[in-house]
Amino acid sequence: MSRRVYVCGIDTGSLPKLTHEESNALLKKIKAGDEAAKDYYIYCNMRLVLSVAQRFMTSKENMDDIFQVGCVGLIKAIDNFDINLNVQFSTYAVPMILGEIKRFLRDSSALRVSRSLRDTAYQVLKSKERLGKDRADDVRLEEVATDLNITIREVYDAIDAVSTPLSLDDSISGEGEEDLRLGDKIADTEHSIEKWIDHTDLLDAIKLLDERERQILNLRYFIGKTQMEVSDAVGISQAQVSRLEKNALEHIKRNL
Repeated sequence: MSRRVYVCGIDTGSLPKLTHEESNALLKKIKAGDEAAKDYYIYCNMRLVLSVAQRFMTSKENMDDIFQVGCVGLIKAIDNFDINLNVQFSTYAVPMILGEIKRFLRDSSALRVSRSLRDTAYQVLKSKERLGKDRADDVRLEEVATDLNITIREVYDAIDAVSTPLSLDDSISGEGEEDLRLGDKIADTEHSIEKWIDHTDLLDAIKLLDERERQILNLRYFIGKTQMEVSDAVGISQAQVSRLEKNALEHIKRNL
């Protein structure tokens, strides 16, 4: 019994199955220019597209989009297939469908990565697979670097280049749990609670200074003026600026 899968509004479980003879007969009509035969042949082979598209179920891309791109690959396979070759159409079509989907995923990636870096990443993955065969432990990246005669840095860069980027809005909640996003779990080291408290205490200490002391600290530490420039701006001597600045800083330290 066919399993019902709805993709792009199509019940793939109800798609007709062609015999080898029916497939060859339709292909001959297609090569003769029969558009109706081509449309029917595309419809009958959508199950083949689905079987390839299901390999990318874990992709962040919409499954309907992947399926449609796979159909483009199917059409290209039909247009380029040579009926005189002793090859089944599905054998010829699968690599073309697969290639079309991979191209789509590569071009729609949030990050643009050079072809050479992608090639290196492919070699890294193949090396890990080869070295890990019949082994119980994980293959270390240092082993991969030695195997490919490249630096460990190049191995790291290649893996990072083809890794799917994460969004801070990605949901990490389990079923039945309160909605939780990735950004909710990442610590903000720059604006930690400790720094926020220190910042609040500092503001409170500054508020206890008199207006001239606050003005001098603002010109010196927030605007970045020299004591001579502050002297000219405030209208007092540099020695007075130095004394007031020192007193203000000592006052703040005591209140912290």
